[in-house]
Amino acid sequence: MQPARIAELLKPFLSPAPTSNPCHSEPAQSGGEEPAVLAPAQLHHISTYIDTLVRWNARINLTAIRNEEQIVTRHFGESLFAARHLFAKPSSAVKDFDSANDQRLATNGIRIADVGSGAGFPGIPIKLWAPSISLTLIESNHKKATFLREITRALTLTDVNIQIARAESIETTFNVVTLRAVERFETILPIAASLVAPGGRLALLIGSDQLDQAHALLPSFLWRSPAPIPLSQSRIVVIGDRPTL
Repeated sequence: MQPARIAELLKPFLSPAPTSNPCHSEPAQSGGEEPAVLAPAQLHHISTYIDTLVRWNARINLTAIRNEEQIVTRHFGESLFAARHLFAKPSSAVKDFDSANDQRLATNGIRIADVGSGAGFPGIPIKLWAPSISLTLIESNHKKATFLREITRALTLTDVNIQIARAESIETTFNVVTLRAVERFETILPIAASLVAPGGRLALLIGSDQLDQAHALLPSFLWRSPAPIPLSQSRIVVIGDRPTL
């Protein structure tokens, strides 16, 4: 898929949302934040990712979405929208990965786990957004884990650990844990939460009808306001902070 078309499709997910203004006599502002701009290298990686995903999807069921443009908006758009809420990027456009020094320093040493990673969403797009993070992809399905290894090699990603295991068997904790589109939500959510280190964050990419359930299952987490995902009627990103001990 052409990088220029990918960039066009991702614009709604990279544009800042307006924030409410406590002074009602003035319009809401975006806080001075500019739309994020993906570097050419990032767009090239996404193009490679899509080509590889489509090829593998013909052999094993990685995603029910087959249309390439829908893959961009549904998978990459949603994942990068979550990444923006987890890790702010410099407001000015970057020309390559190495020019994003401020963002690199902000994410250096941060350990992220993507629970039930499947075809790599949202974990790998978050890694493309913030290359300096340490990423663990937790996936119990061997065929899907094989794909994750292949895409990691194809994109020449470093500091990516693929765990072929169930999340409940993982003993490490992480600064950030992500969870998206999993079955048995009420069972896996507390398990994912147990992987969050004190002071860490749990990022959920879920339907808005699951929000009350998340609050009820994890009452000790400090939940931020949900962010509606662009181009979706019901999908949200919501982040919960685990209190420090």
